[in-house]
Amino acid sequence: MPEQSNDYRVVVFGAAGVGKSSLVLRFVRGTFRETYIPTVEDTYRQVISCDKSICTLQITDTTGSHQFPAMQRLSISKGHAFMLVYSVTSRQSIEELQPIYEQICQIKGDIQKVPIMLVGNKSDDSQREVQASEGEVLATKWKCSFMETSAKMNYNVQELFQELLNLEKRRSVSLQVDGKKSKQQRKKDKLKGKCSVM
Repeated sequence: MPEQSNDYRVVVFGAAGVGKSSLVLRFVRGTFRETYIPTVEDTYRQVISCDKSICTLQITDTTGSHQFPAMQRLSISKGHAFMLVYSVTSRQSIEELQPIYEQICQIKGDIQKVPIMLVGNKSDDSQREVQASEGEVLATKWKCSFMETSAKMNYNVQELFQELLNLEKRRSVSLQVDGKKSKQQRKKDKLKGKCSVM
């Protein structure tokens, strides 16, 4: 089956209970649920702008358990960009990302061209075990970007997905559709070309 070029696939990995589904649901639907329901694998779609045309952002929310290694390999081989999510309340959850990161490197080869975000979720929780500085150090080591989020408080969720798309260098992808620009982008554009020669 030929690969659809108008799909942009983001895969979300992380240990069970770190808030992968909560981040995705907060982004796609604007909702948050307090109860924990384990995921096997869910896919969500959202329309985005891609090389000045419309395409589908396909977000694969993977299982937190290690029962499905074949599914994990398939998700990596089909994915264009990756979110590696841990909970700032669990040191073990950040340690569990190492083998997933190594597998992405193994399957994708040159990861310099692959957008990867290391995500410290639950930043609103006071029971912190992992400091932001530790996430930054790991992201530097892995040569990827880093951001802390809170799906519960809707902190940095939209920004997380936009930043991941900004990392894509092979084509231009944006959450803005139909040429609608964010306030920040409009402001930046307004300031462009405002110099005059005297």
